[in-house]
Amino acid sequence: MFIAKVTGSLVSTQKLDSMVGYKLLLVEPYRLEADVRQSLVTTGRTFVAVDLLGAGEGDYVLIAQGSSARLTAETKSMPIDTLIIGLIDQVHVENHCVYQRATSDT
Repeated sequence: MFIAKVTGSLVSTQKLDSMVGYKLLLVEPYRLEADVRQSLVTTGRTFVAVDLLGAGEGDYVLIAQGSSARLTAETKSMPIDTLIIGLIDQVHVENHCVYQRATSDT
């Protein structure tokens, strides 16, 4: 599993039948900043991920890649390599919060 940030979306009107109806998002993997270890920084890579959870742009998510992305009941027949498997609320490292999802007051 990896931490990633949703940076955009992708529209593909023509695709395999098994992919019809699935939302595709652009995700950028993040890692812990090496020197101070108090923030998340991009790895500089971008992937297309299938989203079954309703993630949106700016969200930090958990992604699974490779064959692990096809081990769910929903994705076992899909030719995918990256799947959003969780929405991240908080990340703590060495008693320091390096990420906290914004909450709405509504």
